Amino acid sequence: MTLALHSPTPGLFEQWWQQQGEWVEEPNNRRGGCSGVQRIRNQSGELLYAKRQVGHIYRSLLHPFGRPTVLRELRALTRLKRIGVNVPQVVYCGAARDADNIWRALLVTADFKGFIEIDQWRASGGRERHGEAFHQKVMEAVGVMIARMNNVRWQHNCLYSKHVFIRVDGEGEQATFEVGVLDLEKSRPRLTRKQAARHDLRQLRRHSSWSDADWQHVIYGHSTAFGSAIKGL
Repeated sequence: MTLALHSPTPGLFEQWWQQQGEWVEEPNNRRGGCSGVQRIRNQSGELLYAKRQVGHIYRSLLHPFGRPTVLRELRALTRLKRIGVNVPQVVYCGAARDADNIWRALLVTADFKGFIEIDQWRASGGRERHGEAFHQKVMEAVGVMIARMNNVRWQHNCLYSKHVFIRVDGEGEQATFEVGVLDLEKSRPRLTRKQAARHDLRQLRRHSSWSDADWQHVIYGHSTAFGSAIKGL
């Protein structure tokens, strides 16, 4: 992993910046700039995803004049990787101002191999193929994953079901699985664990089509790993 955050080696940053590929997320204008994601390949032909931004910044007390949002996402990816949450591996991150003093920033991550959106897995018959007991374990694992973030006072801050991913190995009830999470650009630390947990769980419930029974398994997994239940959900 190569990180070049404030004063990247010009040649290396430009080398990554000049690589072009197919747009996965077309550039959109927001936060005073534009941001989009491309599929690219490294020299070995491995699939990578490059988030490319121009003038796309966030402001905070520490950075009142603005800072590239990929640097906030890098912080989240690094933090969550450290505590055992499945997130894409960072390959390169760089940010530099151009001649007009506008930020250009790039975050390159490896392909999230084998992982698909959990709703896609459910819609493709994953629940039926692996059985109800397996599906319940999956939903509980989603709750555990969220609790791991919240336990270190970290809030995803944009948690929709489309951001929850799963990788299954094997067939039937004997299969194994892992869950993971994407889209951490807006994530941030909170003052307390409960603030982070309440926000993420409420948001996920609003932005998922899971049944009440499925949701109870998510809550059970979260409360078990969190150490207590979150009231008012």
